[in-house]
Amino acid sequence: MITITLPDGAQRQFAEPISVAGVAASIGPGLAKSALAGRVDGQLVDSSFVIQSDAQLAIVTDKDADGLELIRHSTAHLLAYAVKELFPDAQVTIGPVIENGFYYDFSYKRPFTPEDLTAIEARMAELAKKDETVVRRVLPRDEAVAHFKALGEHYKAEIIGGIPADQDVSLYREGGFEDLCRGPHVPSTGKLKHFKLMKVAGAYWRGDHRNEMLQRIYGTAWATKDDLQKYLLMLEEAEKRDHRKLGRELDLFHIDDHAPGVVFWHPKGWSVWQSVEQYMRQVYRDNGYQEVKGPQLLDQSLWEKTGHWDKYRDNMFTTESEKRDYALKPMNCPGHILIFKQGIKSYRDLPLRYGEFGQCHRNEPTGGLHGIMRVRGFTQDDGHIFCTEDMILDECVTYTTLLQKVYADFGFTDILYKVATRPQARIGSDDIWDKAEHALMESLRRSGVEFVIAPGDGAFYGPKIEYTLKDALGRQWQCGTMQVDFSMAERLDAEYVAEDSSRRHPVMLHRAIVGSLERFIGILIEQHAGALPAWLAPTQAVVACITDSQADFAQEVVKTLQKQGVRASADLRNEKITYKIREHSMQKVPFILVVGDKEKANGTVAVRARGNQDLGVMPLSAFISKLSDVIATKA
Repeated sequence: MITITLPDGAQRQFAEPISVAGVAASIGPGLAKSALAGRVDGQLVDSSFVIQSDAQLAIVTDKDADGLELIRHSTAHLLAYAVKELFPDAQVTIGPVIENGFYYDFSYKRPFTPEDLTAIEARMAELAKKDETVVRRVLPRDEAVAHFKALGEHYKAEIIGGIPADQDVSLYREGGFEDLCRGPHVPSTGKLKHFKLMKVAGAYWRGDHRNEMLQRIYGTAWATKDDLQKYLLMLEEAEKRDHRKLGRELDLFHIDDHAPGVVFWHPKGWSVWQSVEQYMRQVYRDNGYQEVKGPQLLDQSLWEKTGHWDKYRDNMFTTESEKRDYALKPMNCPGHILIFKQGIKSYRDLPLRYGEFGQCHRNEPTGGLHGIMRVRGFTQDDGHIFCTEDMILDECVTYTTLLQKVYADFGFTDILYKVATRPQARIGSDDIWDKAEHALMESLRRSGVEFVIAPGDGAFYGPKIEYTLKDALGRQWQCGTMQVDFSMAERLDAEYVAEDSSRRHPVMLHRAIVGSLERFIGILIEQHAGALPAWLAPTQAVVACITDSQADFAQEVVKTLQKQGVRASADLRNEKITYKIREHSMQKVPFILVVGDKEKANGTVAVRARGNQDLGVMPLSAFISKLSDVIATKA
């Protein structure tokens, strides 16, 4: 007898080996219909997988995260199936699952058009309705290579050729299409009902620009029609909030081909930048950080000592002068260590907190650049805390509290916490890594927050906490970080005098709250759909006169506001007041002050708040008081 133990502890016995689908059917017709796959002793397998001995089994349906991933993976195969049906000369390459969907790369003689995508999607729906069974088979590697070569699928043959010769490979067939894949997959194409193709983009074969440019078709797939519609609506809203679009409309910044990956800030955009930077500068002052400034160019030998050269040199901009090699800094850490090393430091000086708005450069590939979210030149609110091992826990707890307050001030209250642990390629002993990982996890426990573990995702010099924001559309943005580093200070011979007069290397905590200011401002623009809170808005108030006779009064109001530190301007144009109000509303100005003859005579202003709110007529002093409260509370 074979005993199958289900997740709730219930057991079922069978006289002979049985498939996952068979177990599901024995439980009930509803589960048999919804079963997509199974987890047998923790391993994800096809529903056709036959269980030969006693095992733990969880049936996977579309309500499970595994089930949704299976749907997306299988829909990628369905996409390739449809493309081959419509364009037999196209060659298929790879088609993985990605966040919210999937893609598949194709080699084809001409670019796919929007009309092609429509036709492909329609053919996918036809193939899904056929409900063709998905069948797995296993071949020796060389036989699989010959099989795909015979089909003219040279990319697939190349992929399989990279697999060790003594290994078998699995193939999955649905109807007339067969693909290389480890699986598992849904049992039949009829399980794939809710999908949409999104766009076509270019992608180099194997990610190497020296190889052929392929065509990458992106798609999304969901378990239910409602989930698909919600996602498409979210994308529609995200398009309205796109920081690149709003950056143009609100005259905040632009990107220019004369400096790819670097931002040109316009006056309004630079005002937003300064609001963020000055706020963070105050955070530095209020929390014991000393602001420093390091150079842009540092000798290559320094990057070699820290270990960055081996890890990041392909992404570093380099130059040469007087037979010395330099690199533009991609991060600020080594510079802060060199500042720490100037003069003798005592244990009494620790923790020593340095902060810098450090401009960094990374040679990101052109295809990866995205507005101001992913650039080559950026500025970080970078901080480094030099401390003893005993101080790590308290510093991390204090930092998490600080970060939570900063994010709340910017309008983010939903934060995800992740601890990224040691990667395979790392420096430092296991004992050091044990201490560092324990300190980070314990700090989050003391902060009273839940967190997940990301095995192997730490930096090469230490583990880290990643702080991820959820925005108004539910999208996630990883911004803040706290990294524990026992190694870099030692590599650069940084020391302090301990209480027993010995020389010791400080522990270095690498931390950033907003991360790249460029990226964070892009996130803010999209979070608030361009309608930035009054304390961040480039123009906080516009004073608009109804006729020319109030122009002098409007200018007096603006001067009074500016003396109070308000970013205000006057609209004295010979236009109808309704036109002025509409235009400044479209520019998302928080407050519009209208002045006519009555307001001029009484020294008052008629106040309209963003969102078409009429706040009525009030003395200018009352408005200034109201605005001051809004700014102070960051409402």
